[in-house]
Amino acid sequence: MTRPSALDDSAYLLAARGERVPHTPVWFMRQAGRALPEYRAVREGISMLESCMRPDLVVEITLQPVRRYGVDAAIFYSDIVLPLKAAGFDIEIKPGVGPVVADPIRDAAGLARVRPVTPADVSFTTESVQQLVSELGGTPLIGFAGAPFTVASYLVEGGPSKDFAKTKAMMHGDPALWHALADRLADVAIAYLAVQVEAGASAIQLFDSWAGGLSPRDYERFVLPHSAKVFDAMAGYGVPRVHFGVNTGELLGLMSEVGADVVGVDWRVPLDEAVRRITAAGGAPKPVQGNLDPALLFAGWDAIEPEIDRILAEGRAAPGHIFNLGHGVPPDADPEVLRRITKYVQAAHVPA
Repeated sequence: MTRPSALDDSAYLLAARGERVPHTPVWFMRQAGRALPEYRAVREGISMLESCMRPDLVVEITLQPVRRYGVDAAIFYSDIVLPLKAAGFDIEIKPGVGPVVADPIRDAAGLARVRPVTPADVSFTTESVQQLVSELGGTPLIGFAGAPFTVASYLVEGGPSKDFAKTKAMMHGDPALWHALADRLADVAIAYLAVQVEAGASAIQLFDSWAGGLSPRDYERFVLPHSAKVFDAMAGYGVPRVHFGVNTGELLGLMSEVGADVVGVDWRVPLDEAVRRITAAGGAPKPVQGNLDPALLFAGWDAIEPEIDRILAEGRAAPGHIFNLGHGVPPDADPEVLRRITKYVQAAHVPA
């Protein structure tokens, strides 16, 4: 299923493969929307999930940061719960809260409500990606999905959680149910990622945003096999596979074992230390992505510039480095600061 791409020489894809780059590529998680006034204008009166199902809005919102910042990659405008919603699961995104489930999953009957996702369920995604690939030209498009643990945490808790108590209780108290749920959600992620890649996405990212709430032992036992299933299923497509989670410094070695080609790192761990942790158990060095603290976007340029320099220097410990924030763009960030960061990183010297 590997397919050649006219974008193979883009800075983003070169870095993701650990090859020599013309400049360090840069993009920002949650760049599609959030801080942009033009995003708020087109979204006015339209719910988050509804906007993700309208190809006209998906294309426009995905393109907005590419136009505004000149980033080296576009991230598909969607949400990690969208494929479940499209398949009929009762889940909504409540403004200021996040995904909210009307009837959380706590037993086998709840599990039965999570059905497989088909290309027909998300035909709007196929249409959106195809249009985007046509309009993006030489800029790669990153597709994404939610990792089984993070999506499961919303389904079990009923919404966002600080301690994941109900999720952990299911893991340990009913491991058979947990593994059945995580396996089913791995299939959902695979189906949704496959739709995006087959429509033309150049790379994929699996977001395990809340995996940092787990111990290494629990991650290895309850999460790693299911995330690995997703990465294994996507291997044949020949596109770079990125893995990212928040507060996962203690999990970096394990997260690199699931089959990702690139490991995303939040701001809590320096990139050179992240490379050491990734390779500590004998693993091969991998390209890394990150990791400016999003809070620094509000600190002024005199504070931001030396942090960028530090991150670029630390990123040289890896075979490839994709500059990014250590998490998503805050909604009240100044777009001009993001544009300035983009230009600064792209102009920085890359050692031969």
